[in-house]
Amino acid sequence: MEKLKIKKRSNIKGEDGYKVFSVRIKDSTVERLEDLSKNTNRSRNESINIILEYGLDNCEIEDDK
Repeated sequence: MEKLKIKKRSNIKGEDGYKVFSVRIKDSTVERLEDLSKNTNRSRNESINIILEYGLDNCEIEDDK
């Protein structure tokens, strides 16, 4: 599968039109998200949204057979 490419952003903006909910995430995943956000000049929230959208767009459901 092709890697998700995230362009650096020049500044961080607030976002509108989003729902807030809580999820449990492993410490190692949080560290990776923090690194990604720092290196792309994006908020952690924005990085998570980009990754989730990519995952949903590139997900297939397989039937058990």
